[in-house]
Amino acid sequence: MKTNQKSVYLDTTIPSYYYDKRKSLSFQSKMTRHWWRENSKEYAIYISKTTIDELSLGHYPNQAKLLKFVSKILYLKPVDEIVTISKYYIDNYLMPNDLEGDAMHLAYASFYQIDFLLTWNCNHLANANKKQHIRAINTKLSLSIPEIITPLELFKETEV
Repeated sequence: MKTNQKSVYLDTTIPSYYYDKRKSLSFQSKMTRHWWRENSKEYAIYISKTTIDELSLGHYPNQAKLLKFVSKILYLKPVDEIVTISKYYIDNYLMPNDLEGDAMHLAYASFYQIDFLLTWNCNHLANANKKQHIRAINTKLSLSIPEIITPLELFKETEV
């Protein structure tokens, strides 16, 4: 899955926050839109069936716009190995027991050797306390280890 660009996998939080207007998420929404406008073109960006399913089945503000937005993003094909990897994450207490969630996002990004898994989920994904466990499990499975980060960590450096 390598190109000359670094690759980014979007979990559900990134496109959903792009259109979210809740005050409690205003900072994340603003930073998501800013990153998308200013930096997203620097990367090969991917989503998965899991992302699309979560966005389709959930109740999101501006859901029709949201689904149109993600329809233009490169799509990673689901394969049986991703479900197997996801189950392994759950069985080893790396992710919550929900195959249509965080474990699947990490499995897609790991299986397809994506450089960055972009998320606002700092509980189960972008969590420094989980990184060592993720490294250990993915190393045991001979999988790549994506950097799991928020959009704040993927802005281009600017001159001062």
